[in-house]
Amino acid sequence: MTAITLEVPDELASRISAVRDRLPDLISTVLESGSRTSQGLKAAAMHPAYREMMDFLASSPSRQQIIDFKISDKTQDRLADLLDKNREEGLTPGESTELDVYELVQHSMIRLKTRARQTLF
Repeated sequence: MTAITLEVPDELASRISAVRDRLPDLISTVLESGSRTSQGLKAAAMHPAYREMMDFLASSPSRQQIIDFKISDKTQDRLADLLDKNREEGLTPGESTELDVYELVQHSMIRLKTRARQTLF
């Protein structure tokens, strides 16, 4: 086993001391979580709905265009298919991640549309 020496603030040192016996497991959990998050972000960036949103925003849309934005019919159809499958038989982990991306895009656009409405009127 390798020993690692770190310099940390006194307050953090006292907190670490309280969990000293579990520290290797805690560090491992944090590192694994970070890796999953990074993989999830990479998958999201490749998702068609996310790319549509980013391409739209990169086009410097007006406030009104932001308010009027909708994802493409093809992307809406895929979302409907996933929602149906989720209700009927359940989703694979990949499909569940895909559905999460749709939720991220929807949430992001709702917030953008709200801001656009606030500044437009």
